[in-house]
Amino acid sequence: MIPNVLKLVRLTEKSNKLSSELGQYTFEVAITSNKHQIAEAVEKAFKVTVTRVNTAVIRGKNKKSRQGRPSMTSNYKKAVVTLKTGDKIELV
Repeated sequence: MIPNVLKLVRLTEKSNKLSSELGQYTFEVAITSNKHQIAEAVEKAFKVTVTRVNTAVIRGKNKKSRQGRPSMTSNYKKAVVTLKTGDKIELV
C-alpha cells in the first residue's frame, strides 16, 4: 500500500451537500493511488465501511505571474467515497 494516500478533505458547498444527503465524502488523494487503496485508507483512518469510490484527475489551471510569465497550478486526484448507510465521518 502507498503511504499517505489521503492528502486532505475537500470541503466545498457541493461536497457538504453530498455528505449530508448521500453519505459521500470528497478527498484529495495521491495521484498514483487506485480505488482499492483509497477505500482501505478511508476505512482505516475513520473506522467506517466504504461501498464505492469514484476518482477523477483534475488538470491544473493556467496562470500568469506578475511579470506575465505563464505557469500552471498542479494536477491533483479527487476521490468521492460513498459510505455504507448509517456510517458517518465527523470532519469538524
